[in-house]
Amino acid sequence: MYRLRTARGEFAVVDAPVADGVEPRGTVLLLPGFTGSKEDFNPLHEPLAARGYRTVAVDGRGQFESDGPVDDESAYAQAELARDVLAQVEALGTSLHLLGHSLGGQIARAAVLLDHSPFLSLTLMASGPAQISASQQQRVKLLRDALGVMTMAEVWEAVRAVETPALETPEETDTGAELDAGLDDHEDLRRRWLANKPAQLLATGRQLCVEPDRVAELATLPMPFHVLSGTRDETWPVPLLDDMAVRLAARRTAVEGAEHSPNCDQPLTTARALADFWDAVLTGR
Repeated sequence: MYRLRTARGEFAVVDAPVADGVEPRGTVLLLPGFTGSKEDFNPLHEPLAARGYRTVAVDGRGQFESDGPVDDESAYAQAELARDVLAQVEALGTSLHLLGHSLGGQIARAAVLLDHSPFLSLTLMASGPAQISASQQQRVKLLRDALGVMTMAEVWEAVRAVETPALETPEETDTGAELDAGLDDHEDLRRRWLANKPAQLLATGRQLCVEPDRVAELATLPMPFHVLSGTRDETWPVPLLDDMAVRLAARRTAVEGAEHSPNCDQPLTTARALADFWDAVLTGR
């Protein structure tokens, strides 16, 4: 891990190089979801490195090891987070493939709509066309309400007590899923949760519940798209993701045996599908 210096501040990244002896085929920037962090992508680094892809997973502003305001929700407006992504790309100094998981997919979409020129492709992983499902909106509201009256440590203990089964299943929901994705040790998970800035969680939680459908706008951009998900997803129903892929004329991958976090549920299958897509972009197929 190191801190990537950009024109908009420093961001913690895990930067995994191409495997020794493998011809480099490109660079990928990976954006985590709500309550997530760069560690969510740990299972993908090695198999993608073996296919020739350098992967850079980033903590967004106010996520885990990237700093951000504690109380200023305006700092986490979607447009601000999108501009952070563009600054990260500029700092990396290369055109690259962009992948966003869940909330990260909507931030990635916003960045591409601001300026698509640095990006070779966009992959939306378990990330839908608009707001999350009604049941997940209710869960996010409960979390946001708790953050308004409890400390981060108190919220952690409450969520662990009430939703232990969901928290131990990474794909279940945005409100608890990404708390477990990529990390198995309870203390590591707790440390990651406590490092999140409350204002970031409040602002991005609200974004998930009100995000408009911008698929038609996205479809006008001259770039390749990939919609990847598990075969079951409670945050955005799979038929909704199927329809979004059609509207984008995108490659569509549904990973068997995976739910909301294909990167953790079926990392080898997911990495293969991702690399196949990027290879096709490279060769123009």
